[in-house]
Amino acid sequence: MPQIFHPSTNTFSRVTIFGTVIAIVVLALVGGSLQRSSYVTEVGTPREQPVPFSHRHHVGGIGIDCRYCHTSVEDAAFAGIPSTQTCMNCHKQIWSTSPMLEPVRESFRSDRSLTWIRVHDLPDFVYFDHSIHVRKGIGCATCHGRVDQMPLTWRTQTLHMEWCLDCHRHPERYVRPRDKVFAMDWKAPGDQAALGTTLVHDYGIASMTSCSVCHR
Repeated sequence: MPQIFHPSTNTFSRVTIFGTVIAIVVLALVGGSLQRSSYVTEVGTPREQPVPFSHRHHVGGIGIDCRYCHTSVEDAAFAGIPSTQTCMNCHKQIWSTSPMLEPVRESFRSDRSLTWIRVHDLPDFVYFDHSIHVRKGIGCATCHGRVDQMPLTWRTQTLHMEWCLDCHRHPERYVRPRDKVFAMDWKAPGDQAALGTTLVHDYGIASMTSCSVCHR
């Protein structure tokens, strides 16, 4: 029986198969790297807002507590976005004619809320409760970074599931005393493992890794 395919066809087939496998692996590696890159996660990328609000000035400079603006952070799932009235409590007297703050004054006059852009915006299929994390001793800076040093706000964490799970699996690495939750400059002691283990016991923190905890 005459040979149908040229002998080089075997070589071509092997090269094609191996080439396809290598291409798939390379694409997977590139896709994984892209998924973790700042281009996708927006880590370190300041978000433009209707007013260039500076946490560095308000928190780090004049010492405003997180809870003054984010009023529901201790009691509700959502930390709360400050109303225009909250801004105007100060800015009726301070910088009351600044052109930069005209959107705030217009919002106050028209009773139409400013449209702030959420920096830490989780997908709709993820449930997150600020209040339970605050009560269990997870500091603001643990997730949001040192906002007291940010002239504009950006993410310092990817918000990927693996990041959340690391804390849920090992809460003793991240928990702090409750009275230090809102302290931006708090630093973990050298014996964080011992402190964390004690606080995990005292605060009744469980290692919650079930899917239903966050995906409801």
